[in-house]
Amino acid sequence: MGKELKILTEQIMREKGINKDAVIELLETALISAIRKKYGNKSTIKLKIDPQTFDINIFEIKKVVENVSDPSSEISIEEVKEKFENKGIGDTVEIPLSIQDFGRIAVQTAKHVLFQKIRDIERSVIYEEFKDKVGTIISGTILRKEKGNFYILVGKAEVILPEKEVLPQDNLKRGDLIKAYIYEVKQTSKDPVIKASRTHPYFVIGLFHLEVPEIQDGIVHIKSIARDPGERTKIAVYSKDPAVDPVGACVGMKGTRVQAIVRELKGERIDIIPYSENISIFIAKALTPAMVIKVGINEKEKTAVVVVENDQLSLAIGKKGQNVRLASKLTGWNIDVLSETEYSQLKIKEAHQSLKEGLKEEKNDSA
Repeated sequence: MGKELKILTEQIMREKGINKDAVIELLETALISAIRKKYGNKSTIKLKIDPQTFDINIFEIKKVVENVSDPSSEISIEEVKEKFENKGIGDTVEIPLSIQDFGRIAVQTAKHVLFQKIRDIERSVIYEEFKDKVGTIISGTILRKEKGNFYILVGKAEVILPEKEVLPQDNLKRGDLIKAYIYEVKQTSKDPVIKASRTHPYFVIGLFHLEVPEIQDGIVHIKSIARDPGERTKIAVYSKDPAVDPVGACVGMKGTRVQAIVRELKGERIDIIPYSENISIFIAKALTPAMVIKVGINEKEKTAVVVVENDQLSLAIGKKGQNVRLASKLTGWNIDVLSETEYSQLKIKEAHQSLKEGLKEEKNDSA
């Protein structure tokens, strides 16, 4: 049996990534479970596997007594003198047991316990591997779609990609290689639950970390992000090094870096905005691609009125208000966009109102 155990151990080590000592310990646990059932579930039965030859040694521990009252746990001193040296009353001895004729049921029990223990270790290994990967990007292969979830094979783990976390343009099929953002890792009584997303704003941040060395090195930072998954993303970036253009670093030579990210996002548009501590400048840039004429801000209420040329109004607001909505989320300010004409009309209206109030006060004073 030693040869078979050695082959099985090497197979488990190779396929499951479990070290030799751990596999031997598992084998001992599995075999002792089966042997104890064969011998009446005695707790005094022990088993050891030789780590070199993989030979199995089974023995029963018994206490040496003068008169045996419990044969399952005691042995007489007379019998001990025949088999052991230097053993006396009160000592314990190891009585070898035969491992022949385990029986089909005993072997099946051993296998069941062994593979159950291996699954438990695999689950633990996967959890330990992924528990610190929340907030990172993984790459894997689509295995299947089941009950509204896609399953991605990453190493030996299956990562869940819920359908609601898939981009509208994604047409995922079995065998596809994709990237996703891990947002949850949870230990359960069964397999660890690892969930990923392609719609999370931090997925885009993670992709920029992968593509832009200046971000990896901590020179360029992403200050904030606003995203409509599958449609448009705005990110605000700044550089700690005055010599490094943060926007240029993210775009890359001839746009290679940002284009790689856009391809991964299936054509999602990305606006890269230079962050500025001057909020008026930051708000104006956040409304890219529209050209802004002026910005008026109310710091107390964190609101801003932005004026653009008439032909830039629809561009500034965006389809269904997307551009101004994302700009508001990116900056953290409530932004109201006006065309030049609207702004002029508003100023005239305010002037008329001011004039009316002035005339009213003058009339009251004369009275």
